[in-house]
Amino acid sequence: MRRIILLFVGLGMMLNANAQFSLGGAPQKPKVTGRITAVILDSLTKKPIDYASVSLIKAADNKSINGGVTDEKGKVVLQNIAPDQYKLSVGFMGYKTKSISVKTTPEKPDLNAGTIYVSPTESNLKEVSIVGEKALIENKVDKLVYNAEADITNAGGDATDVMRKVPMLSVDINGNVQLRGSSVRVLINGKPSGTMANSVADALKMIPAEQIKSVEVITSPSAKYDAEGSGGIINIITKKKTAEGVSGSLNTSAGTRSNNGAFNLNAKTGRLSLTGNLGVNHAYPQNSKVVVFNSSVVDGVTNTVSQNGFSKWSRVGYNGSGGMDYDFNSYHNISSTVKFNRFSNGGPGSSDILTNNVFSQNIRDMDMGFNNMDWNVDYRKTSKKEGEELSVSAQLSRGRNTSDFTNRFVSEGVPDFTLIGGNTGKNNEYTVQTDYTYPFSKTTTLETGLKGIFRNIISDYDQNAQDFDYDQNVGSAYGVLGFKLTKKITAKAGLRAEYTKIDGLAGNILPFKNDYFNLFPSLVLSQTLKGMTTVKVSYNRRIQRPSLFYLNPFRNESDIYNPMQGNPELSPELSDNIELGYSTFIKGSVINASVFYRNTKNVIESFIRPIVEDGVNKNLTSYTNVGTSQSYGFNVFGSYNPKPKWTLMANFGMNTYDVSNANNNINTGTFVNYTAFARSAYALSGGWSTELWGVVNSPRRTFQGKTDAMYFYGGAVKKEILNKKATIGLNVLNPFSRDLNIKTVNNTATSSQNTDIHYPLRSFGLNFSYNFGKLKFTQKKSIKNDDLKKEEQGGMGGGGVQ
Repeated sequence: MRRIILLFVGLGMMLNANAQFSLGGAPQKPKVTGRITAVILDSLTKKPIDYASVSLIKAADNKSINGGVTDEKGKVVLQNIAPDQYKLSVGFMGYKTKSISVKTTPEKPDLNAGTIYVSPTESNLKEVSIVGEKALIENKVDKLVYNAEADITNAGGDATDVMRKVPMLSVDINGNVQLRGSSVRVLINGKPSGTMANSVADALKMIPAEQIKSVEVITSPSAKYDAEGSGGIINIITKKKTAEGVSGSLNTSAGTRSNNGAFNLNAKTGRLSLTGNLGVNHAYPQNSKVVVFNSSVVDGVTNTVSQNGFSKWSRVGYNGSGGMDYDFNSYHNISSTVKFNRFSNGGPGSSDILTNNVFSQNIRDMDMGFNNMDWNVDYRKTSKKEGEELSVSAQLSRGRNTSDFTNRFVSEGVPDFTLIGGNTGKNNEYTVQTDYTYPFSKTTTLETGLKGIFRNIISDYDQNAQDFDYDQNVGSAYGVLGFKLTKKITAKAGLRAEYTKIDGLAGNILPFKNDYFNLFPSLVLSQTLKGMTTVKVSYNRRIQRPSLFYLNPFRNESDIYNPMQGNPELSPELSDNIELGYSTFIKGSVINASVFYRNTKNVIESFIRPIVEDGVNKNLTSYTNVGTSQSYGFNVFGSYNPKPKWTLMANFGMNTYDVSNANNNINTGTFVNYTAFARSAYALSGGWSTELWGVVNSPRRTFQGKTDAMYFYGGAVKKEILNKKATIGLNVLNPFSRDLNIKTVNNTATSSQNTDIHYPLRSFGLNFSYNFGKLKFTQKKSIKNDDLKKEEQGGMGGGGVQ
């Protein structure tokens, strides 16, 4: 309760301080905030004219700035109109064009132009259609943008399908996303998500592809962003519209492996917008064959454990949200969103065990639950100076995760015994931040802000009620200046300061403290060459703090011979990144290439350590700061259209892996990782579209071992129906192979661990998507907590892809 009071006191202080703070400058036109409505009727019959074209023309320069078409009642609504003097022009084939003068003001930005009568004409006017199409890939000064809404084959899929098509990203079989071989922070409309914090893979499966407007790949985030994420940041932007009335969408998918459903409902009246959605997911339980062989040398004696069995995991979950957005007037807006989610992974399993030639059997059950709630309140203030903006945001996040397992061991001549374990983790997080943007001119803009994050993690991790109590508070401030060096060179330079204070207590471990202060500079230079060619160079420093998964000392013994445990004494990773990028557009074709260098200190990796407990030889998996890594790499993406409706895409990325630590005598040498993606999409007549794609990921290295390469492929056929308001499609994944066989080998000086898992992969699915009304998704500046290293989950742990 004390933290909540402090949170809102701090919010009030920042609101009061910013309300008294303003910068001068010549007043310009306010931002787009109003709307103009009108009804178009036939002057003779007095009947409404549907599909009439209405254009809004600025009186000062006769430039068209907005437009629309009338509905069956002759009504048109033009949204987001800046207060000014305009001409409203109405035209329709067979009628005379008519124009009237209209005016809106900051005090009254909304205008009802009333009924406009247009007269028929005997002239046969030739209809002209002008269609604008957004490029599939856009290269901006600090990010690469994949415009998912411009890709018609996304219909019927989910966010995982979209991610596979984004340049520079690699998506493994569970849906975990990596950028250039490193984990990334995934945001939705710039906001963190509790679902993403628990499992990125599960969260992506819950987002219908039709809701995604674009995906931003930020390989060199500026100092404005939280300094978290050595690989970079992925920001999923959902579609937003400003239609009055009620709208929504329904997306369903049923198949041999998983079933998904999502329902969205949106309502807008005047300045008030309400949104709500609900999603469900159910993955069928299927057997995953699991074979594990452990070998260790203890006191000169070699001990072996061989396990041959299966895991039958399933996944079920739901999530939802409700939001409100209200414009007080042209300059003040408030919004609030509540998001909740619940997922459960787990299921039974069994293994035949051979321990030093002694046979036994293990019968087990495992269940992991994820629960999270996020509540955001955001206030935004603009001014008459275009581009000036102040925002104040607060966020409350509460999460509760559980992990419970039961192991029963059966062997001849020995009484059966059962091992039971459980863990309940609670994560409470309070955040307040303020951001301010001031444009000195059309080419020079200053962005600055303050932020505070207060985290408390409590984990009850054994039957003796031992706790892991962890407090982490982060205070930060930043400043970013964007400007033009020349007519063709754009620059963004920034500096972020972060202070981290940590206090903790873990079971029998003495209380620990860790305070550190870091500066994170960033610089991006972008030059436009002839035609549509851009060259970009960037530098930034990043940090990767370990999250609860890595820190929690709870011993998970769902596999008694291969237990897992976190390390509360981990230090954060620190990385320096340099990148050189090149992009060009040639007659509709896209080529994007980049080379990079990354130096990372205190690299966090998993490691195995042989231990003996109660006479049982085990390989304990935990986490450590293994050393320093230097990585070089490049990425090439290309898109080509042999025909207007045929698109070919390919992406190839390669990076080196090298970890060294002189103190621990670790030197892995240099290895090469790569990922490749290819896609062919063809749009047929009659609303049909087809797609084929394939992904190859190279073996993945750690300082102790490697995981085999993996590849998967798929295809889809989709058809637009119901006047293009709906699509129905068939998707297939790895149709010619039921399982994906992945082998992992880890070695120490005195032990080895070999894992061989057959994941059930082949699937066939039928999907249906329906839109009613006009969809609206609000997007506001708000809390963006993107500073914690998250574990890649999504069904990998415990032995099964779901």
